[in-house]
Amino acid sequence: MNDPGPMYTIALIVLTVGCSVIGFRDREFVEKFIFSPFEVLAGKQYYRLVTSAFLHADLNHLLTNMVTLYLFGSIMESFMGPWEFLLVYFASIVGGDLLSLWLHRNHEYRSYGASGGVCGVVFSYIALFPTGTIFAHFIVPIPAWAYGILFLIGSFVALRRQSDHIGHDAHIGGAVIGLWTTGALQSWAVRQNLTWFLVLSAVALVLFIYFIKNPMMLPTWSFAPQWTRKKKAEQSPSHKRESLDVDTVLDKISREGMESLTEEERALLKKISQKYQSRSKSEKPKSDLII
Repeated sequence: MNDPGPMYTIALIVLTVGCSVIGFRDREFVEKFIFSPFEVLAGKQYYRLVTSAFLHADLNHLLTNMVTLYLFGSIMESFMGPWEFLLVYFASIVGGDLLSLWLHRNHEYRSYGASGGVCGVVFSYIALFPTGTIFAHFIVPIPAWAYGILFLIGSFVALRRQSDHIGHDAHIGGAVIGLWTTGALQSWAVRQNLTWFLVLSAVALVLFIYFIKNPMMLPTWSFAPQWTRKKKAEQSPSHKRESLDVDTVLDKISREGMESLTEEERALLKKISQKYQSRSKSEKPKSDLII
């Protein structure tokens, strides 16, 4: 029987390219399917956890994800079979967006792209072949296990620095879910490569614990597409964004107590406190009464 090849990988690529091209020309189409915590939580539009993966910011964003998906997806589809491959891919997409949903649940935020799923497929490869080779940026050869560790740490550092408009949180979430889903489906790989699997899982758990303990680590809309950020900036006054940040801090205090606050969170509360104290001390302007 002839090998049909990576049919499902190619089908995903065709569908993603088609939707992304439509999105390049139609912003309303993007707005309908892009990931947004507000629409997911308040509007219960849970489909956005998946549909956002079929949209991209530009041609370079699209090509990078699709080339990587083909290179790794074709291997994983052939090795795992199409249904396990698809399960890893979509579980990683949802996992990446769920981490973004947690971190940005009180933020004005938009994101799109297949990177969560693509990272999951790459880490699926790492789970099965940790001693294999991955070419970082398609150029530099590096052991797969080392690439996995460097990727997680590098993504976390980039997330903290906020020096770009990339959703590194979705990358981390997708990568880890891809690793763990593959481990569950291919348990032999965990037993055979237990050391590397545990090391990668330990790094992931440390990052997740940090995210849970520091929900205020991110700004309000750093990763939104440029045109969406402009639109949201016009719609959301600074006092509203400030109020959302205060709500997040108060929610953390109610769950974990004052001692759990970071310096940034304490500074925010102090700023708000001083603002209201200043208002309470200011004299109200006098005015004539007309009866």
